[in-house]
Amino acid sequence: MWLMKYLQSDDLFNYRRRNSSVVHVGGLSLGGDNPIRVQSMANTNTNDIEPSVEQALRIVSAGGELVRFTAQGVKEAESLKLIRRSLTDRGCDVPLVADIHFNPAAAEVAAQYVEKVRVNPGNFVDRVHTLQRFDYTDEEYQQELEKIKNRLLPLLRICKEHHTALRIGVNHGSLSDRILSRYGDTPRGMVESCMEFLRICREDGFNDVVISIKASNTVVMVQTVRLLAATMEEEGMRYPLHLGVTEAGDGEDGRVKSALGIGALLADGIGDTVRVSLSEEPECEIPVARKLVDYVTKRAGHAKIVAKDSGMVNPFQYARRSTFKVDRVGEGALPVVVTSSAVSCQGLEPDYSLENGRLGGALLYEVSRLADLRSDASPLKFLQLSYPDYTDEVKKSLDERTVIVMTTDHPNGVGEQRAFFHALLADGVRNPVVLKRRYEDANLEDLQIKAAADLGVFFIDGLGDGLWIEAPNVPQSQLLSLSFGILQGSRVRVSKTEYISCPSCGRTLFDLQATIARIKEKTSHLKGLKIGIMGCIVNGPGEMADADYGYVGSAKGKVNLYKGQTCVEKLIPESEAVERLIDLIKRNGDWK
Repeated sequence: MWLMKYLQSDDLFNYRRRNSSVVHVGGLSLGGDNPIRVQSMANTNTNDIEPSVEQALRIVSAGGELVRFTAQGVKEAESLKLIRRSLTDRGCDVPLVADIHFNPAAAEVAAQYVEKVRVNPGNFVDRVHTLQRFDYTDEEYQQELEKIKNRLLPLLRICKEHHTALRIGVNHGSLSDRILSRYGDTPRGMVESCMEFLRICREDGFNDVVISIKASNTVVMVQTVRLLAATMEEEGMRYPLHLGVTEAGDGEDGRVKSALGIGALLADGIGDTVRVSLSEEPECEIPVARKLVDYVTKRAGHAKIVAKDSGMVNPFQYARRSTFKVDRVGEGALPVVVTSSAVSCQGLEPDYSLENGRLGGALLYEVSRLADLRSDASPLKFLQLSYPDYTDEVKKSLDERTVIVMTTDHPNGVGEQRAFFHALLADGVRNPVVLKRRYEDANLEDLQIKAAADLGVFFIDGLGDGLWIEAPNVPQSQLLSLSFGILQGSRVRVSKTEYISCPSCGRTLFDLQATIARIKEKTSHLKGLKIGIMGCIVNGPGEMADADYGYVGSAKGKVNLYKGQTCVEKLIPESEAVERLIDLIKRNGDWK
């Protein structure tokens, strides 16, 4: 069974954390039986010592257990020494992480002062963003790996000397030209980019390593981390994993996308530390991450779910479950949204709403009314079932006019609903399925996190044909927005403008939050359009690869505009850039 690759569990359906090795980051231990740690990244200029220290203290006060700072060069790496000293003098021993891109020399300096250094395999030695492709022979490729080894080993020696941990952080948006030449823009390429560095670390006997492998596309992110965990297992590695969805955005979109991707992996037991990347102040990320981690990990020790793997779900490649079509549900149709009452919000309307016990005019049956269900000759019927309800009698009662409404009240609802899907697959039952979950939360953020974590994984894995969120303490209009947001974040139904925006850091070259607000104000009516808003070039073109338009910081107060991955305007003053973006959209016929 595929989950055995990275879970110490007897099946797919029961929550248990992956058994990772332990890494010490200063006085903080990651992995093993330690709690899942939450962290954030400062967005101050690393050379501005006092503002950086104050922001780190705010992150810690919010519950952050690690704080990362960018170190573009040696000067910023030296500034980390002063930040570390100032925090220590103020009684704060939170581990600091230096974020390095393009500059191995900065990593070697920072490793002497902070508790962990993050390097990106895509740009540590290799070229990136040149869009050149090369046909390497095996011998030439091995020579490139030797270059990486020779450049990485000095850093590992410094890390050993100073007891500094290393984070190997792969980003989908900054894969090297070498990796893209051999593997293409694929999860396998992302995994191999990481494994090259890991093999060097293991050969050198350096084991204080944490791994991250991120993407803004939640489907790619989940599939790639699963593949990495399985690949490490095959090679006898159990390094701790850091989870995050890059460029998730802000507000509801940022929370939903993060909970979708991170929550799907946490449900598999994967993840030892988490960062929720929001385009907001860094301290705002911590409560969201903590809520998500606490929500998933409380499943530990639940009553066992007895089920069998159908062997028909590939965790590394998307394929939608085959169903027949009933009315507008199933067989390639867009996943539907169901609500408990008729409602509309910002042009969005549910596909089915519950009125007088009927959905879209069709009866909603409970399992106790199977006889009535069998005698109903209507072209559309809904049958509400949980996994324990699924018996031979129920199976015989399902015809090609019935949509299953799949419910659960199990503490591990993801596991129980996954078990139900595998039973349907094993039995060859092709009725479409609407996933239904009920929540008593009144706090909208709590609901966003829980519902996205519970439901998104099924659409990422191609199993659901619709969703229905019941939450009597939250307005129906907000539930409608959340439902469509989960489907869009899962990449299965686009209903509004999507913004791929970075969380900001010390590399950001313009006022990110204000810019996002201006762009949203001008463009949020452009349904189905994807707009990337990136503070700098590090992940800009790559991470917004599937965006229709891009707005990327290129110099202080200057912006480059992209159509797809092609830069069409350079060094535009920030004061003019939003209007120029709108003009670009209009010129290409995408303005409504």
